Amino acid sequence: MEPDEEPVRIPITDVFDLHTVQPKEVEAVVEAYLEEADRLGLKSLRIIHGRGIGVQRAIVRAVLARTPFVLSYRDAPPEAGGWGATLVTLR
Repeated sequence: MEPDEEPVRIPITDVFDLHTVQPKEVEAVVEAYLEEADRLGLKSLRIIHGRGIGVQRAIVRAVLARTPFVLSYRDAPPEAGGWGATLVTLR
């Protein structure tokens, strides 16, 4: 990022698609997304990480597992992305 370039602000909703996130940034971006979603009072989220070989899914699940305000997470049903997306419940 250029020194005088502002960071891109992404509106926080209950669905977050990681397809536009660089792989090396996934962990930090998911952490920031979860914190902001919690701050906004969202309770149910869907994080779309894609199917691929499962690397992004594993990163997302590792972040979810260590985040204290995440109550649960699971694969989305087939109509919502199946194992290419994770449904998350926040406290």
